[in-house]
This record gives sequence, structure tokens and C-alpha cells, in this order.
Amino acid sequence: MNANVIRTNQERALVETGVTIKLGLDIHAQKVAVCAQVDGATPQPAQLVLRVRLLGWIAQLRSKHPGAAVISCYEAGPLGYALHRELTAVGITNYVVAPQRLDDRGKQQKTDRLDARGLLERLDRYVRGNRHALAIVRVPTPAQEQARALVRLRDQLMRTRRQHEAQGRSALLLQGIQVSGPWWRPCRWQKLAPDLPAWLKEVVEVLQKLAFAADTQERALRAQLEAAAPAALPRGVGALTWIILSREILDWSRFKNRRQVASYTGLCPGIRQSGAKARGGCINRCGNRTIRTALIELVWRLTRWQSQYPPVRALVSGELSVRHRRKAAVAAARRLAIDLWRLATGQCTAAQLHLDAAFTPV
Repeated sequence: MNANVIRTNQERALVETGVTIKLGLDIHAQKVAVCAQVDGATPQPAQLVLRVRLLGWIAQLRSKHPGAAVISCYEAGPLGYALHRELTAVGITNYVVAPQRLDDRGKQQKTDRLDARGLLERLDRYVRGNRHALAIVRVPTPAQEQARALVRLRDQLMRTRRQHEAQGRSALLLQGIQVSGPWWRPCRWQKLAPDLPAWLKEVVEVLQKLAFAADTQERALRAQLEAAAPAALPRGVGALTWIILSREILDWSRFKNRRQVASYTGLCPGIRQSGAKARGGCINRCGNRTIRTALIELVWRLTRWQSQYPPVRALVSGELSVRHRRKAAVAAARRLAIDLWRLATGQCTAAQLHLDAAFTPV
């Protein structure tokens, strides 16, 4: 029997026998709002507990109900998964859930205590069998989180470099000096600096050094990431792109079918339907933004290197308008994600998908 099914049955049995404690946690850096429900009783009033004393508070609650299992949940956010690992280490079943609007009664009120109560109510429905009550977030292993952190650090370095580049360009433009492109590169800066007033050179030189330092660090990190990619990839699927996709996804085998893959990318079209009326909308953007960006870039690259790949044939035909080319690129990116999942999990070969070159799954 599937491990998830076994765990669900165990949780349901605990609820039915009345020996479970459910906790809704609205976590912050220093304090946590906790709302508890013992067995099937009415939830207790939410309390504010210091973050460092949370485990002790839960231990004290458990001591009042010996043998009771504890199930908790909190929303994913800037505090990451450290609390999740602390809770599971002491035998608590914890869920990290996707953030959502918790005021479903239309009162337009929001406090930490109300949020904790809302999480608890959804957790109660979830453990009783309503799988749609919560959207569970996959918690990466420490190794997966560390590997993904390098990918995100590179993205932060790129944004930092662009920020300093724009600040320097703005400072120059204020004095009527217009520059374009990577003005901060040493070769271009050496030509630009002698013609600047001393005070302006002093200001812009600080930004030039910051931009150059961020670019140097980003290039070194990029080389490190590319070295970790498999040796054989389809033409056009760069080493860096593959590393970004694989580390953001964490584990290709997490998906059970192609619909799950497409949904995770956030590239599925939205729709509004009522009765006989239905209208399609833009993509829902519900998934990982980094993955979505990498897939769109990869599709346009494949139009050059893999023009025989079926999803991109419409893009290279030249028969579509600009608007329809963008829509076709989104559809191709969604299909490409599914095909990469099939390749990585060994369901098919690159040749079967009409992709050039061998592929070595990682």
C-alpha cells in the first residue's frame, strides 16, 4: 500500500478514536500564534508563544494528554522549513501548506490569532479526509535545499548586478551623459572614467566596482553549476538550464502524471465558466516562477537548435502573428516540461520525442 495512503488512514484512525491534538501555527520570526484543538472539541482560543518556547509549550500540552498524537501545519514563507524539521524531530506530524486567504467568512478581519484559527479549521478538515482543504508544499531535504540555494544565489547576484548597473546609468544620465549596455566592464569604464568630473567619477566608480564584483561572483557560480550537469543533453538544453530546472523541481519522480507536471509550471490556461458560457484567460501562474522563466527561454532556444521538435514547429513556420507566437511558446513550454519529466524518469528516449542527442538522466 502507498505510504501516503497508510499515513492518511493512520491519521483518520487517530481522529476517529479521539486521541489527537491538532495545531494551527501562524509563525513569525519571534512569535507564533498557536490555536489548538484536542480531540473533536471546540478549538481553544489562540495564544501567542515565543518562537524559542514553542516546542516547550507543545510538550506541556502533550503532557496533559498522554499518548495523544500531534498534527500541526503552518504556511510556507520566509522562515523556511527549520520549524518543520524541529517539529518532526520530536514526533509531530507537520504540514507546510501554501499560503491562502484565510478570511472565508467575509468579515475583512485579519490577525495572527484568526489566521492560526483558520489554519486549524482547514487542518481538521484535511485529516478527516478532505484532501482539498490544504495545498501541501513539498519540503526539500537539507541536501536539496542547499543545492537549490546556489541556483537562487546566482539569480540574486544577477539582479544585484543589474541594479547597480541601472543606478550608475541613472547617475550619469542626470549629468547629461548617456551610456548603454554593460558600461561597468573594465574595458568600457577605463574609456569612460577620464572624461567624467572628479566628483561624478567618485560616485559612479563605487557602483562600477559593485556591479563588476557581482558579475564576477555570478560567473564563478555559474561555472560551478554547469559542471554539475550531465554530460549528454539534447541540443539546445544547456547545462545551466537543466541544473536550474532539476534543482528547483527537487525530484522529477515526485510527479505521478503529466497533469501534475503542467500544473506545477503555472503555464496552464485559466478559465471562467458558468453554465453554457466559458472564456479562456491568461496562464494561472500558480507554479514556480523560476521554472516558468527557464522553460520559456528554453523554448525559444529550441527554435534554433531543435526545429524538428513538434511543439516548436509552429514557432519556426513563420505563419503566426506576434500574439499567437507568444501563446504557442507558452503551450510549447508546457509540453516541454512534460517531455523533460519523461526523459528524466526514463519513460522514453530523446529520439522518441524527436529531440537530437542522447540524454543521461540525473
